[in-house]
Amino acid sequence: MKRIAICFALVALSTATFAQKKKGKTDAKALLTHEDSLSYAFGLSVMENAKNAGFENLSDELIMQAIQDSKSGKAKLDKDKATGIINSEVRKNSQKKSDMNKKRGEAYLVENGKKAGVKTTSSGLQYKLNVQGTGIAPDKNDKVTVHYHGTTIDGVVFDSSVDRGKPATFGLNQVIPGWTEGLQLMTEGSKYTFYIPQGLAYGSRAQGKIEAFSTLIFEVELIKVEKVD
Repeated sequence: MKRIAICFALVALSTATFAQKKKGKTDAKALLTHEDSLSYAFGLSVMENAKNAGFENLSDELIMQAIQDSKSGKAKLDKDKATGIINSEVRKNSQKKSDMNKKRGEAYLVENGKKAGVKTTSSGLQYKLNVQGTGIAPDKNDKVTVHYHGTTIDGVVFDSSVDRGKPATFGLNQVIPGWTEGLQLMTEGSKYTFYIPQGLAYGSRAQGKIEAFSTLIFEVELIKVEKVD
């Protein structure tokens, strides 16, 4: 997330809120020109950035004062100081979210591991056999063709070959550790559910809809194994 977008978000949102409070109502404006649409699109974008940054309890009046002070050349903070304060808050909020994701994932796996049919390996990977295949099993250097459906523990779909209607082919040494380990438990024709701890997934790396330190769930069907010498 770009810091400048966050700053713009806070200003845009708070300015609108403050203006509405002063008027006592919300004025609707039609999008009649390209500039109108651009301005509105910018507002939508920066609002999402502000929400994702986790900023709360900000003073609309102080934000408006800062705008006015900046215009008059009487800002109480210089640009570097202001940027440092915002960036520090972004890091703090990011750390809070990361800690929460870790704890929620750990708690989920503890309870999930108690469910019938769910097994846990020494690495912490959890899996459930849904359909037993009769083909061969891959090793870590082989290529596999699979269908999969990936979600977070909240049920958010972040990737799905099933939804795309096209299986995926890749080397087992080219994917996250949870996949490398899990696929080796399967044989062709098998269908498993994998519950992958964040340490065997993307860890601190956010990936699209996957937040940092997220525990992931995959429904996987192993279609074909291509042995690599």
